[in-house]
Amino acid sequence: MNAAARRPRRTPGKAKFAPEFYLNRELGLLSFNRRVLAQAENRAHPLLERLRFLCIVSSNLDEFFEIRVAGLQAEIEAGSVPVYPDQLRPEQVYKQVAAEARELVARQYELLNKEVLPGLEQAGIRFLRRSEFTSQQAEWMKGYFLREVMPVLTPIGLDPAHPFPRVLNKSLNFAVELEGKDAFGRNSGIAIVQAPRVLPRVIRLPQDVAGAEYDFVFLSSILHEHVNELFSGMKVLGCYQFRLTRNSDLFVDEEEVKDLRTALRGELPHRHFGDEVRLEVADNCSQHISNYLLMQFKLDEADLYRVDGPVNLARVISVPDWVDRPDLKFPQFRPGLPRRLENVADLFGVIRNSDVLLHHPYQSFQPVIAFLHQAARDPAVAAIKMTVYRTGTESELMEQLINAARSGKEVTVVLELMARFDEEANINWAQQLEEVGAHVVYGVVGHKTHAKMLMVLRREGEGLRRYIHLSTGNYHHRTARLYTDFGLFTCNEEIGNDVAEVFMQLTGLGRATKLRHLRQAPFTLHKEMIRAIENETAIARAGRKGQIIAKMNSLLETEVVGALYEASKAGVQIDLVVRGVCALRAGVPGLSENIRVISVIGRFLEHTRVFYFHNDGAEDVYLSSADWMDRNFFGRVEICFPVLDSDLKQRVIAEGLRPYLDDNTQAWTMGDDGQYVCRAPGRAKPVSAQEQLLALLAVKIDV
Repeated sequence: MNAAARRPRRTPGKAKFAPEFYLNRELGLLSFNRRVLAQAENRAHPLLERLRFLCIVSSNLDEFFEIRVAGLQAEIEAGSVPVYPDQLRPEQVYKQVAAEARELVARQYELLNKEVLPGLEQAGIRFLRRSEFTSQQAEWMKGYFLREVMPVLTPIGLDPAHPFPRVLNKSLNFAVELEGKDAFGRNSGIAIVQAPRVLPRVIRLPQDVAGAEYDFVFLSSILHEHVNELFSGMKVLGCYQFRLTRNSDLFVDEEEVKDLRTALRGELPHRHFGDEVRLEVADNCSQHISNYLLMQFKLDEADLYRVDGPVNLARVISVPDWVDRPDLKFPQFRPGLPRRLENVADLFGVIRNSDVLLHHPYQSFQPVIAFLHQAARDPAVAAIKMTVYRTGTESELMEQLINAARSGKEVTVVLELMARFDEEANINWAQQLEEVGAHVVYGVVGHKTHAKMLMVLRREGEGLRRYIHLSTGNYHHRTARLYTDFGLFTCNEEIGNDVAEVFMQLTGLGRATKLRHLRQAPFTLHKEMIRAIENETAIARAGRKGQIIAKMNSLLETEVVGALYEASKAGVQIDLVVRGVCALRAGVPGLSENIRVISVIGRFLEHTRVFYFHNDGAEDVYLSSADWMDRNFFGRVEICFPVLDSDLKQRVIAEGLRPYLDDNTQAWTMGDDGQYVCRAPGRAKPVSAQEQLLALLAVKIDV
């Protein structure tokens, strides 16, 4: 049985309004990817960035099929009834998803072939087709094939002794039609060639061979050109790329296993061989071969996607990094620093004086690394505690934790093993930390630890002082250059007590106690957000100003949507900046006419979660690791923390909210039909939130 079908999940709260006032999650995700694709369509963007956006769409769609579509298929197989407030049956959603995804993919490859690749070629960056090879290039590529490719290939001729091979998830494969008999007199007519993952999918030609600085060729082109070398004495009738997407949602029964890390390590290899979900083939693939492949994978025609180009376009995303052409990329910048952190050796001293706010990627992530580095080598530091969700295979932060443990400090890491697609990296870090004596715990059974917390305990004066870093984003130095997030350093004693209590819950046993400032999932976050929304509703009904501004990745939780509808009906002015999927339908007369939903898509991935409630002029501002989704409220350990410093509160409003409400170049506004329309400045001055923040906080690099 499919993992998604076995996984228990919380039934959404009861919807108070008719199904047509709730938008479907899967269709919302596709709508988000259409907005990402629009960045590739934008001719004002540099060409290599447009190529990067095309690859991002492919990567997003891979995960969409691996997780969301796989879940839909499992629900259809299980005969599930509608449980979500939109009341669409799984088969209805799947039919719409298949149609919209097909249109999206077709447009993606149309852009690739008609605009992006021709534009890059004019700029001196070519992806060579076989028909374009010069004799010198053809000779070099044949040598490359014989030397680097052919030795690691294992062509499999299909017959009773050689059944259809197991195909790895998202791997590049070729179906080869053959004519003739081999050395043993066999003639099956078809063979499968799997491209090992050790082979690069894009090869840069040497400049003396290419005649230009940036000439590339796809591995598929080289293999197509020389596939006959694999089948001596036989005639190749056709060679067709294909790629299979499988269900990649891992299932580990955390309540049954005694060692989660061991169980997860055993489960990871199965991700490559989960249930079949989607088959991609090159558009020149014969109907005979595509039908044969569908039969082998037990898929239907609706699961087949024909593409006019490489089936693994996501693997091209490295090319912009290989090309040194600043004129074809977004302008470079150096992340800035708050003035108080410039040329500072003692971060602890700065944080003791007042809270420090960092706004990534416009401001540097380096102070977070420096903070942990200073803690690791400071003899006054007694203990370090940190949560880790995603940190990458290479992480200076994790290295500093290892150094701290080696130096005898008490290091505790709450490491989430079930962070999707980062499980293996996290397992490896867990092992390295344990080897140097750090305490590694995996959070709470049944609840992913998604909170972002770092606590340093330092001996000062007569006791220990807690230094805290809280964040909306992961402790990941690379994504800190690509994702927008806020991070807060504080010495506030009450917040420190709250953070210490959350760590005690995660590592020990005992009932949850009342926290002074933090809102925590799965205990208080949901009800406190509902309470804050209802407070604005009561204020508006009393004739005073009610206002809510909330920025997040996704908004899906039914009760929150209902509370926002009631607030709108009472006259509360509500602005929702939701990057991805939003279940709420904005602008419906009599229901949500006071709600505006905006999605901003640009150079950086919008990742900050900011919640603003006017509260009769008190202006409550919270930052959070959590979106307004069922899983964040009820299935994860999350934190939501207030910005108490009045100056920093105004900074969050001025940087994290206002620019997005004013954006008229990269913002999309939802209509009352649930569809998004890109804003245009018209005669007004163009405003881009991301460009505005770059100019305000970052340092431009002249090249």
